[in-house]
Amino acid sequence: MSDHDNSTPSGIETRPLHQSVLLAEVLQALKPRPGGRYLDGTLGLGGHAEAILEHAPDSEVLGLDRDGAALDAAEARLDRFGDRVHMAQISFSRFVSALDQLGWETVDGALIDLGVSSLQLDSPERGFSFLHDGPLDMRMDSGMGVPPAKSLLNKASQETLRRIIRDYGEEPMAGRIAKRIVMTREKTPLETTLQLAHVVEQAYPAKRRAQSRNHPATKTFQALRIAVNKELEELEAFLEAIPDRLCVGGRLAVISFHSLEDRIVKHRLRREARGCRCPKEQPICVCGYRPRLQVLTKKPLLPSAEEMEANSRSRSAKLRVAERIEPEYPHD
Repeated sequence: MSDHDNSTPSGIETRPLHQSVLLAEVLQALKPRPGGRYLDGTLGLGGHAEAILEHAPDSEVLGLDRDGAALDAAEARLDRFGDRVHMAQISFSRFVSALDQLGWETVDGALIDLGVSSLQLDSPERGFSFLHDGPLDMRMDSGMGVPPAKSLLNKASQETLRRIIRDYGEEPMAGRIAKRIVMTREKTPLETTLQLAHVVEQAYPAKRRAQSRNHPATKTFQALRIAVNKELEELEAFLEAIPDRLCVGGRLAVISFHSLEDRIVKHRLRREARGCRCPKEQPICVCGYRPRLQVLTKKPLLPSAEEMEANSRSRSAKLRVAERIEPEYPHD
């Protein structure tokens, strides 16, 4: 997903490669060791994977991504590492099947970097950005049979659209925007990014529109992207499964870019560190569930001022880290 680099899908660099978000912090968190095995669940253009492979001699990385164009670029970038690199075009929530195919029972570290990559944002034909005109697509992988954003926009009920924009975009104008979308599509189908951006902009009250720091369509585009790609469901599934595939002492690093993702990561890691899942009113534990993780970041790590200045897309990034621990069971 979000690697924030600037190489083309063919791997030919037309601009200098940008450093991946929170790169130094990720290396410090994962502490890659020589000969270790690492999972990069959102390979993107390969920046984090490249750093791990350079930092830890003889280490191996399994890189996953839904985006075939990103994998092509990462393959060219990481070609010099030979058979130390393994790749698969699948969602990070399905990482278990990729590990099993390689014969890896556990890994020494795992990373997911959520969000949208520069490759996706800067490609108008992908439909992720309202800065360029393009089809309303927004799919991370268009070949998996997932309907594009325009299908959702033109078929979903007004209430469904309101809920998506409210819940996934945390957009206070969700009701007005959903109503405007439905009114517009009754006259003409929504087909392009600039068309949708204009509809959202017109749904905003003039005064609020004038005072908005960001484009009024920012949160709506975020919400639709999350809904189209089922991003929060993917995240939940990954966080549920990953602790059992980390070796004891193995580290998990998660970079999120908005509050919904960060909230899910924070609560899931805390629950794994707490262990018991019995209801609060239960006086004693009867579930027998033991902690699998120790949270290493009480508060998320943020990009430095220098990084935010150099890469504006890093400004909302947050990194949370946890370590796999050996479950302690009560003595008989």
